[in-house]
Amino acid sequence: MERLSVMNGSKLDCILAHTVAVALLCSSAPVAALDYDFRGHLKYRVQAAEYPRESLYRDLFGERSVDQLLDSRWNLSARQDAFDVQIDYQLQLLDGDTLKIFSDGATPPALLPPVFPEDDRRVFDLTHLISSDDDTVLINRLDRFNLGYSSGNLVMRAGRQVLSWGNGLIFNPVDFFNPFDPAALDTEYKTGDDMFYGQYLLNNGDDLQAVAVGRRNQRDSVSADVSSFALKYHGWLDNWLQGESLLAGAEVDLLLAEHFDEAIAAAGLVKSIGGAVWRGDLMLTDTVDEAVWSAVVNVSYSWVWGGKNVSAVGEYFYNGFGLEGENYTLATLQGEPELLDRLQRGELYTIARHYFGFSATVELTPLWLATPSLLINLQDESALLQLSNRYDIAQNWQLLASLNLPLGSSGTEYGGLAMGLNEVLIGADNLGSEFGLFAQVAFYF
Repeated sequence: MERLSVMNGSKLDCILAHTVAVALLCSSAPVAALDYDFRGHLKYRVQAAEYPRESLYRDLFGERSVDQLLDSRWNLSARQDAFDVQIDYQLQLLDGDTLKIFSDGATPPALLPPVFPEDDRRVFDLTHLISSDDDTVLINRLDRFNLGYSSGNLVMRAGRQVLSWGNGLIFNPVDFFNPFDPAALDTEYKTGDDMFYGQYLLNNGDDLQAVAVGRRNQRDSVSADVSSFALKYHGWLDNWLQGESLLAGAEVDLLLAEHFDEAIAAAGLVKSIGGAVWRGDLMLTDTVDEAVWSAVVNVSYSWVWGGKNVSAVGEYFYNGFGLEGENYTLATLQGEPELLDRLQRGELYTIARHYFGFSATVELTPLWLATPSLLINLQDESALLQLSNRYDIAQNWQLLASLNLPLGSSGTEYGGLAMGLNEVLIGADNLGSEFGLFAQVAFYF
């Protein structure tokens, strides 16, 4: 397979034009019969963080860092009979202090993933760096670019798209393709991957799903060793059980996968009990050295409190790849290749084994939602407190703002991971911040 590389803006325009042309030519009906949908958004975001004297980030940025993002997204979809095409185009301008890290290579990539999407390991290179300097980057890219077919009980889709599996609401080990960071605030769109997806719906309401995610290796060729293949069965236990059961009405997921040349088996369950919804996943990964268990269980509940609608979730996460104990450092992390690989690939965002997450959404008014969240490392007792608010300021306009407060002493995960290196030579002893601010204004069209 030849690699599709977007080397300039004109080639990207050609991709868009050719895709629409193919969709039109494949249709025997006139253009007017096509069902189109066009929408998008413009977002302006600013993030700021304050750093303590002993933090490496203070040496890199000074007392604080400020980053800005201007993101425009145009989403086009068209359907004709059983076929449909989806094209989502992004143009992003990033400006800020943290970009200097990646140009200088001064900070370990395991703890700071790239600030903008890259296609170095995807099958198709649909991201073009238009211009860049030490603190400014302008890129355009196709985040969705796929062709779908759906008829009767069968759905198939090929190309740049997204997939979300798993029952975790804060931490989600089964979503090993491209999960959100548990601390992410804007979770409207996941970054797309190049994949084939198929789903077959059984007559009893159960369904079978299959996915193949292609990736390129270090030699820049598509390889099964770094790709993913998965098969998942989703069903209702009522179709299997006879008579009354404590599990009546429960949903079940069974998954088998090969991911980066490692075998994965997982099982999930969703059940409503006493007005609350209980969810859980258990996953086993067969690595080169050993079999590793991971698990997540949560409960969500909604109620009315003081005339306000409230929904909350509490979740426990066991990260089998995490470090044991409470004394871990950056140097220790470098000696754990299985964990480090998953951090670098963006599959995991936590370094210890035991976590608890809590989040509640309070509808202060029909236009204003307040969401306090707390992520706790149960081993070193550090935490991240987020106080976020979402407000619809006008028709098609939305404001998202948050105060992020790391809690914990120096040398803990959220308080500032210790370097464990020669602090005299590098002039710092942790990777901590004192607090962070996030604000985003979005216009939808």
